[in-house]
Amino acid sequence: MAVTQAERGTAFAALHEGPGAFVIPNPWDAGTARILAALGHVALATTSAGAAFALGRRDGACSRAETLANARLIVDATDLPVAADLENGFGDAPADAAETIRLAADAGLVGGSIEDATGNPAQPIYDLDHAAARIAAAVAATRALPFRFTFAARADNFLHGRPDLPDTIRRLQAFEAMGADVLYAPGLPDLDAVRAVCSAVTRPVNVLAAAGKGWTVQALAGAGARRISVGGALSRAALTAVAQAGREMLEAGTFGFLDRAMTTAEATSYMREG
Repeated sequence: MAVTQAERGTAFAALHEGPGAFVIPNPWDAGTARILAALGHVALATTSAGAAFALGRRDGACSRAETLANARLIVDATDLPVAADLENGFGDAPADAAETIRLAADAGLVGGSIEDATGNPAQPIYDLDHAAARIAAAVAATRALPFRFTFAARADNFLHGRPDLPDTIRRLQAFEAMGADVLYAPGLPDLDAVRAVCSAVTRPVNVLAAAGKGWTVQALAGAGARRISVGGALSRAALTAVAQAGREMLEAGTFGFLDRAMTTAEATSYMREG
């Protein structure tokens, strides 16, 4: 019997109750979702960057309809709970954030994040009062759903040239006061910053794993993180393999990448028939 959306929602919320931290990897299509599920991951989250790259676009260049269609493919690929990167809610108004949550639920999702980034380089982050109003509207939309939807509120200062930890914490605290279930500040520079964020709020914190920091699941959990995502990193790892193989064929005239690739049989084993 298929797992219902309500069952997925309940299971996803329970993961945030601990103990420790869990990794929520970010597939970008149905195939990568099936691989991650087969490997034993307990939940999945979409990636705006990965979805955009798959369409030959830059991050942020997908419409809401395209984003949710991609999310639906990932939801339908496994029985796992799936949350989505809902970017900034695809509109500036609080009503836009609320409508995006309702449409995300219609797509089968049981979680999602909305950020405080505007998409406008001249003013990359919404004013706090407006950002909080958007989060409040999104929370209200989740509370009206007939199942548990775990909503994450993002403070994106560190991704947009504003490495202001006190302001980031103020924003997360305001979003917590608006009712967000999970708090998320991607781009934190070190474990001290992770620890400061986690100790400043009472809701679970999602941390974006980052290259070059030597972080581990154990270290992030020790700093207070409850959920760990990787954003577009898995997609970039796959693109790296393609780029390296392409260069090898073009420049060296060899096919050594075939020795590192999984077999067709292994790849097929992860996929469903029909």
